[in-house]
Amino acid sequence: MSFLYKIYQLCIALPILLVCTALTAIITILGSWIGDAHFWGYYPGKIWSIIFCRVLLIPVEVHGREHLDKKTSYVFVANHQGSFDIFLIYGFIGRNFKWMMKKSLRKIFLVGKACESARHIFVDKSGPKKIQETYNKAREILKEGTSLVVFPEGARTFTGHMGVFKKGAFQLADELQLPVVPVTIDGSFEILPRTAGFSFIKWHKLKMTIHAPIPPKGKGPEFIKATTEEAYEAVMSALPEKYKGYIKNEDQ
Repeated sequence: MSFLYKIYQLCIALPILLVCTALTAIITILGSWIGDAHFWGYYPGKIWSIIFCRVLLIPVEVHGREHLDKKTSYVFVANHQGSFDIFLIYGFIGRNFKWMMKKSLRKIFLVGKACESARHIFVDKSGPKKIQETYNKAREILKEGTSLVVFPEGARTFTGHMGVFKKGAFQLADELQLPVVPVTIDGSFEILPRTAGFSFIKWHKLKMTIHAPIPPKGKGPEFIKATTEEAYEAVMSALPEKYKGYIKNEDQ
């Protein structure tokens, strides 16, 4: 069965998904140029992500959408198990949002330009001034009523376990007094772990648990710390037992 799935990936899924990726990037770039980047920066990517999972025959299970209010902006914080986290969140979280992503992703042919056109936020860590510019852009996006998705670990896990949560997203939520929504991703590590590099994927169910929003309780460092800890505990609570517990990531 595993052999047949690899043949399917190579001969059928790969050509379809390459074409879909290129078309999605082009549609996003053109749509954002002539229309509303808020619309074109989300819906083509959402459809692309759903197609990705369907073509690869990956089942998806989502819990907790009922916690979200359509009229509220959120800062979503999720654990980062693997590359398929992107498809799971983009395709199935059910909210228009902007990504906060690594600057290096801008270099990906077509995809990087599409992300830039869609006004997703590239994190530049080259110096204090660049970091501040990144957060200034995120602040403006959130003020416009759009939600933000952040992987506060900053990088994919090497082990399936969670690393530490960096405080940047929580500082933004604190400053703008927005609710933080913890999101647990499970299954992405089994499909394509970071250590696998470019290889065939393994068939496995993807599961996303959207936890109840953590409302702002005040403003200042003590509230940022409390929200970070509460979000961390919520995300970890929905992981399988084998992935519970902190293990340091090498690049944190």
